[in-house]
Amino acid sequence: MSSMPGSDSLLNNLLSAPRNSGDQELAVRYAPVLQFDAHEPFTPLAAGYTIFRADAPSPSFPRHIRLAPPDRPPAALAIEYAIWWDWDIEHLYELEHVWIYVDTAGQIVRCEASWHGGYHEIADQAATPMIDGRALIYSEPGKHAFAPTPDWFKSRWANVKRQSSFEMAGRGGVWVTPLFEQQLRRLRTPRNNTLVRTHLQRHAFRPDWNFSQAYRFDRSNLVPWSELHEWIPRRVAWWLDNLNRDTPLSQYRFLSIGHRGASAHAPGNSLAAIRKAAELGADAVEIDLRMTADDQPVIVHDPFLVDPQGNRLPIGASSLAQLRTVDLGNGERIPTLDEVIALCRDERLGMYIEVKTSSAIPALITAHHQYGLENWAVIASFRPDWLAEIKAWAPSLPTSILFNSVHVDASTLAHSVRADYVHPCWERFPAPGDLLTPEWMSAVRQADLGVICWHEERPAEIAKLRQAGVDGICSDAPELLV
Repeated sequence: MSSMPGSDSLLNNLLSAPRNSGDQELAVRYAPVLQFDAHEPFTPLAAGYTIFRADAPSPSFPRHIRLAPPDRPPAALAIEYAIWWDWDIEHLYELEHVWIYVDTAGQIVRCEASWHGGYHEIADQAATPMIDGRALIYSEPGKHAFAPTPDWFKSRWANVKRQSSFEMAGRGGVWVTPLFEQQLRRLRTPRNNTLVRTHLQRHAFRPDWNFSQAYRFDRSNLVPWSELHEWIPRRVAWWLDNLNRDTPLSQYRFLSIGHRGASAHAPGNSLAAIRKAAELGADAVEIDLRMTADDQPVIVHDPFLVDPQGNRLPIGASSLAQLRTVDLGNGERIPTLDEVIALCRDERLGMYIEVKTSSAIPALITAHHQYGLENWAVIASFRPDWLAEIKAWAPSLPTSILFNSVHVDASTLAHSVRADYVHPCWERFPAPGDLLTPEWMSAVRQADLGVICWHEERPAEIAKLRQAGVDGICSDAPELLV
């Protein structure tokens, strides 16, 4: 299924266009059979085919097609299937690939398929699995990467703490790949990411590991790659228009953000607090970034710690070793940014990083380049100039501007530094949810900005924020947000 709203003339127009019958017949003849988990909610809509009769670069995947590589059976032609889904369980749209190699006798001699950004040969005990003369390929539940047997998926999922198909459903938002960077980057807005997360949370599932759904292509859903390539950006925009029209604000699935981890349950900004936030179902953790005297980026809120003798240790004037003499509580010590990133990756938690000192910006940019933070972190600060500096170095890194006053023009402030989110820090007010009026929210949305809210522990105020349709809420007790 594709979970399509109403009439789908856009898809019908793609599939009904006239095309070269000879190439299409080749694509139909050798199209693979795909096997899906019994609980899989999304099967393909179409595949874009390309016929290779000589070695050439793929038009849809970062690789070069070779018909007769050393030590492999030679092929007279290869057929590339760029297989389209509207949905991966974690994000909007999916494009996976299968390559079928055919010899001069018309026999399939090799089969390759995509696997999480790379590709591999589909072979089970050195032979391509076949059914009815076609390559038989298994599709990973929700994620759709391809393998010759389901065992590949089970081993990959064995030690994952939060499943892609369930807890992580929708976390990727609007996906942007190099192939569609120019067309889709502008659509990856906070609101659109929230709409995607809301939609996919409704389709979250646990795999059955019974691959009983078979999917077969025919001439009705095989189209030339050039046509599919031109259609895809319009398809993504079409889905977002539908979701924007049909999703009530009160149903938005906002991000639950553990404030300094789950700081109601463990020392704030500690590894224990981060683990606890994950245990309580948080989507992300808010953490504070500073630099030590020996240039170590560390996660700590206050500008100093107090050592066992009662002496203040300023973060910026103390070494990491000195700071780690301080017990934050329950034996916890001040963590480094690398330690927190490693833990968040292991727990599959997003990060909301508040920059507390400008000296931490170079270390943050280094971490961004090393770990690719743009898809799972947001950088926040009260200092507009710091956010402007971060955007100059890392334009794709989402940022959030924090402010205290209710008299700030939030949209103008955010746009002045190219921030993606506004973050009113209004927890000091007795009823701050009332300040997020429909007019205020509408002005922010019309500016294509997201809204992340202060740390909130009052159920009545959380209910107001939910009704307002915000994109994220921080809380010392993230279980209140789930």
